[in-house]
Amino acid sequence: MKTSLSRRLAIKHGLFAAVGTSLLGQATASPSQYNFNLPADDSEWDNFKVGIASYTFRKLSLDDTIKAMKRLNLHYISIKDFHLPLNSTTAERQAAMEKLKEAGITPLSCGNITMQNDEANIRQAFQYAKDCNMPAIVCSPHPDSMPILDRMVKEFDIQLAIHNHGPEDKRFPSPYDVMKAVRGYDERIGLCIDVGHTARAKVNPAEAIIKCKERLYDLHFKDINSTEPNGSTIEAGRGVLDLPSIVRSLRKIRYDRLVSIEFEGWENDPIPAVAETIGYAKALLTAGKPMRR
Repeated sequence: MKTSLSRRLAIKHGLFAAVGTSLLGQATASPSQYNFNLPADDSEWDNFKVGIASYTFRKLSLDDTIKAMKRLNLHYISIKDFHLPLNSTTAERQAAMEKLKEAGITPLSCGNITMQNDEANIRQAFQYAKDCNMPAIVCSPHPDSMPILDRMVKEFDIQLAIHNHGPEDKRFPSPYDVMKAVRGYDERIGLCIDVGHTARAKVNPAEAIIKCKERLYDLHFKDINSTEPNGSTIEAGRGVLDLPSIVRSLRKIRYDRLVSIEFEGWENDPIPAVAETIGYAKALLTAGKPMRR
């Protein structure tokens, strides 16, 4: 059964609370709304750390991605190599992190990064995350690389969030495939649940969140138009996912990691769809919390 919270109600209580008047012009905006040097105020999201998977803005530069995040009033990012290449220098990484810091944006993970069964290849990703002071790497590693990953998480003390990618993913279609693969290895090797790809793998995302809670280090939040293999991203609340049950699961496990909003469509003009998704998500995540006057 889909949500008992009507989409109209969600948009009413969430959309404008989420993006304020950032898409309507600054004339009626409060002064603090545009002070992006302030630290993130997670109380606006009832203490959820909501940000963007920067793959969403893959056609934008890092500078334009930062501008988009300012418009959307988001303060956390999972950065994709479109915006900071894996082969970047230490100086380039430091410069990118300084830009994010100046904008009031905190990188909580990077990825998705494909990893081979090769220590040099894997070490590159860990060094990248270390240079950027990111606590987690969202990744798709070769299944045989687990012993190398085990050594790397111990050496770098960085968590791995293995991303499940649905029925076409021959490595890790569902969160349960990840959990089976990491069993017996260091607990810092965990997973990133993509709720859309999980549903396309015919697994209930809300149930998977509960069952995988001990190693859930990142989450991709979205809606999809179908749970069939050809299902694709759609604005939150317009699709088939039971997003309220997903949020209830996150509350139940007291999830405190990144909730990455990922919108894979509209690559040339994603901001309107992302804004709508943010509004709907905020309505769900802050349901029951008094609205600010």
